[in-house]
Amino acid sequence: MAVVSATMKRMTMPDIKNRAKELGIVPGKMKKAELIHAIQMAEGCTPCFGRSNGQCPWLECCWREDCLKTQA
Repeated sequence: MAVVSATMKRMTMPDIKNRAKELGIVPGKMKKAELIHAIQMAEGCTPCFGRSNGQCPWLECCWREDCLKTQA
């Protein structure tokens, strides 16, 4: 799971697309959750974004703020 400081700003879609491109993922017309899942898989993580039901143990995940608000 990608981790960063808990004070990191929320990632925008351009930020997410840039991160995807760095990993060799072509964002195309992927929705936000689909793109984050692709990033998570490329990083060797479980594609869990938006699927935690508020029970996520990853306190320093860079997706956490958006994840807990999203139901994928």
